[in-house]
Amino acid sequence: MDSEKLELLRKLREELKKGGGLDRIEKQHKQGKLTARERIEVLLDPDSFIEYDEFVLHRATEFGMRERKYLGDGVVTGVGLIEGRPVAVYAQDFTVMGGSVGEMHAMKIAKLLDMALKLGIPVIGLNDSGGARIQEGVDSLKGYGEIFYRNVLASGVIPQIVAIMGPCAGGAVYSPALSDFIIMTKKSFMFITGPKVVKAATGEEVTYEELGGPQIHAYHSGVAHFVTEDDEEALDLIRRLLSYLPSNNMEDPPITKTDDDPNRMDYELDDLVPDDPETPYDMYDIITHVLDKDSFLEVHKFFAPNAIVGFGRLDGIPVGIVANQPKVFAGALDINASDKIARFIRFCDAFNIPIITFVDVPGFLPGTAQEQAGIIRHGAKIIYAYSEATVPLLTIIVRKAYGGGYIAMASRHLGADVVFAWPTAEIAVMGPQGAVEIIYKRKIAEAPNPEELIKKFTKEYREKFANPYIAASRGYVDKVIEPHETRPLLIRSLRLLLSKRALKPRIPKKHGVMPA
Repeated sequence: MDSEKLELLRKLREELKKGGGLDRIEKQHKQGKLTARERIEVLLDPDSFIEYDEFVLHRATEFGMRERKYLGDGVVTGVGLIEGRPVAVYAQDFTVMGGSVGEMHAMKIAKLLDMALKLGIPVIGLNDSGGARIQEGVDSLKGYGEIFYRNVLASGVIPQIVAIMGPCAGGAVYSPALSDFIIMTKKSFMFITGPKVVKAATGEEVTYEELGGPQIHAYHSGVAHFVTEDDEEALDLIRRLLSYLPSNNMEDPPITKTDDDPNRMDYELDDLVPDDPETPYDMYDIITHVLDKDSFLEVHKFFAPNAIVGFGRLDGIPVGIVANQPKVFAGALDINASDKIARFIRFCDAFNIPIITFVDVPGFLPGTAQEQAGIIRHGAKIIYAYSEATVPLLTIIVRKAYGGGYIAMASRHLGADVVFAWPTAEIAVMGPQGAVEIIYKRKIAEAPNPEELIKKFTKEYREKFANPYIAASRGYVDKVIEPHETRPLLIRSLRLLLSKRALKPRIPKKHGVMPA
């Protein structure tokens, strides 16, 4: 072969590795960040990456763009392997024009999404971009639209995971928002409008971190599902997260070997729920005792902590976990918890991941603030999500299951396949004290010592009605079990339910209309 042609190819490849220049790579490193190519190298199995569209160049000519051309146009795209499984990955290169998205940059990402859909493999985005490339005008905006459209086409078909590893501004935020999971490093931030715009509109002084740093999006907005210290931790987390997920919606999640005995009886569970039904306990203790050891990966940990969602394994089988947390708001469901739970259910259902629900819920959080902000429509999302789910649904009622909270948290009436209850379960329209204050209102008002009478009636009500046996007598609870039996019974039930199929056809329709 012509040596000059070979030399040209090698020279171009060396130019590719330099990104926007060695000085900018050095600056990236000084900020504690990896380059786009380094991130891909850490993420993927060694020597598995096949790069696409290496020599793409932008076509803009205005504003000095004719002279500012870099091979690859600021994004590295291709396919590779993670634990031997194929994935599609793109990594924005901040050293090239701030990782800004122009027409050809967007085309590369859109083309990769098309390839991922054809192959049925997950897409991983490593975002580090200042946003739309202003010099390219509407061509840049068109590029974003092409990406968003494909994000929606891919939703529920292939997993989409995005790590924010630097800035993510303006319209760029909507591609991650349309993905399944967002990971933010502590050096990253996301916002639609920058501090200058916020200040101009409100007069408020605000920094990038206050506006859209990882703490804001992890704790308050709920945009970020995970927060990591740095790039390396984020990339390791992506690899772990993928281990619970199938490659696409036509596959089952990967089952792994475990040394944890499926018949293990954990007698510590018998003493975890306090005798006093008003005393809180930590639901994490129950979850981690029941699941395979060290298998729980929590999602949305800092957002709406009164609810817990995440992935785990039972005898090596990936499952989604949904639970109330009695330590926060007594486990009551508020607006944020409702959104958090509903979205997670729908993800698991889309990708064939069975759902285990641990229930200890006094109901929906009361108060004018919640009512005015729309707890009714948000709470309805949980009911909608469980009702449309076709994956195996297994429910354990640990303690309180009152009113609408009982129905919403994967009750038999919304399609749960198996419902177990611990002896500590209290299934009722409302809490015992509130119930007796309504039922015995007149007697209490006439009593010389109303507080003592309330205590007496509450005790009687709890003993007679607030227990799992009434629901079990109606067939709403399949089995009242001792806590230490939970793990082996769940595993046996799960194995049977893996072959679940719907007994009744759904009403034909284009799609339902989920509460907003």
